[in-house]
Amino acid sequence: MTTGTDSHVEATLPAEMAAAPRQALFDLPYVLLVLPPLFWAGNFVLGRAVRADVPPVGLAFWRWAVGSLLIAGFAWPHVRREWPAVRRHWPIILLLSFLGVAVFNTLVYTALQFTTAINALLMQSTMPVLIVLLSYLFFKETISLRQGLGIALSLVGVVIIIAQGQLATLLALSLNGGDLLVLVAVASYAAYSVFLRQRPALHPLTFLAVTFVAGTLMLVPFYLWEVLAGRVMHFDSPTTWLSVAYVAVFPSILAYLCYNRGVDLVGATRAGLFLHLMPVFGSLMAIAFLGEQFRLFHAPGIALILGGIALATRRR
Repeated sequence: MTTGTDSHVEATLPAEMAAAPRQALFDLPYVLLVLPPLFWAGNFVLGRAVRADVPPVGLAFWRWAVGSLLIAGFAWPHVRREWPAVRRHWPIILLLSFLGVAVFNTLVYTALQFTTAINALLMQSTMPVLIVLLSYLFFKETISLRQGLGIALSLVGVVIIIAQGQLATLLALSLNGGDLLVLVAVASYAAYSVFLRQRPALHPLTFLAVTFVAGTLMLVPFYLWEVLAGRVMHFDSPTTWLSVAYVAVFPSILAYLCYNRGVDLVGATRAGLFLHLMPVFGSLMAIAFLGEQFRLFHAPGIALILGGIALATRRR
C-alpha cells in the first residue's frame, strides 16, 4: 500500500526524469550554438525568396508578433513572478530589444530587397570579428592567439564558399545600399551579443517574451508607414502564412533561446564564431532543396570553418 507521500513522489518522478534530458541539453553550449546559424541561414534564404510577395517590415513585425503570442502562455507565469526585476532593469532590456529584435531582422529583410544572398552572407560573416572588437571596446575582453587564429581560419572558409573557390567571383562582388544595410544590421546584432552579459538574471522565457514584445512595439510605427505607403501583407496567400510561421518559430523562438543560452555559457566571442556556419548550412540547403550540386570548393570551405571553430573553442 502506498501512502499519499509515496504517491506524490511517484507522480513527480516522471516529470523530473523528463526534465533531466532537457536540462542536460541546455547545458551543452556547442550543441545549442549549432542550431541558430541553421535556422538563420534558412531565414536569409526565405527573406530573399519572398521579397516580391512579403513586405520586409511586415515580415519582421508579424514574425515577432506571432512569436510573442506563441510563447505567451509558457512565459506568463515567469513574467508575472519576475516583473519587479524586469521593471528594475528596463534600460538594458529595451536596448537588447532594439538591437537584437527590432533592428537586426528588419534591416536584413529590407536589405534583401536590393542585394543578393551571397553579398548578405559575406557581410554576415564579419559578425564574429565585430563581436571581438566590441567586446574589447566596451569590456576590455581580449582573445588568445589560438582564438584569433581560429576566427581567421573560419573566416577564410566562409570566403571560399561565398567566392565559390574563384578569386574572380569575390572581386566581381559590388556593394550597394542593401549591403550597407546588412552591415548595419550585423553591427547591431554583434552589439546585442556583446551586451547580453548585462542582461538581468531572468528565466529564459521571461527574457524572450519581454524582448519580443518590446521589439514588436518598436516596429509598429514603421509597419504602419509601410502599409500607408502601399505595401501590405496579403494574408490570403499561403506564401505569407508559411513565411511568418517559419520565421516566428525557428529563427525567432528556438534560435534565440539556444543562442542566448550559448552566450551565457561560453561568452559572446566563442558563440559568435558559430555564425560562420551560416554559409555552410546555406550551401547545404541549396543542394537539398534547390537541386544545386555539391561543388569542389565546398569541401575545403567547410573543413576550414569547422577547423577554425574547433581551434577557437578548444579548452586548454
